[in-house]
Amino acid sequence: QVQLVESGGGLVQAGGSLRLSCAASGSTFSIDAMGWYRQAPGKQREWVVLITSGARTNTADSVKGRFTISRDNAKNTVYLQMNSLKPEDTAVYYCYARVVTTLYWGQGTQVNVSS
Repeated sequence: QVQLVESGGGLVQAGGSLRLSCAASGSTFSIDAMGWYRQAPGKQREWVVLITSGARTNTADSVKGRFTISRDNAKNTVYLQMNSLKPEDTAVYYCYARVVTTLYWGQGTQVNVSS
């Protein structure tokens, strides 16, 4: 089992920045990738970014060049640095951890970007 705790959401003006954190606990040795999804009001959950245990990253086109994922292995924590935020980035952001084919989820953190 893996538990995930997110932090760092909030309200920011368009063009601003936020950093989200996701701390993993439990069977962290079994995690092969971590990342983020987001869900805007009335929309389906959308994959955003991931980082593998080998530090390889992949980023959705919608946020490429603006969002960066990183990890601190000693703290079992991943970070999502979000720059040049746009109102369309407003969503609940969910951290996830992948163990083989199973996804574990955080509780979600709200990000609101005002125009």
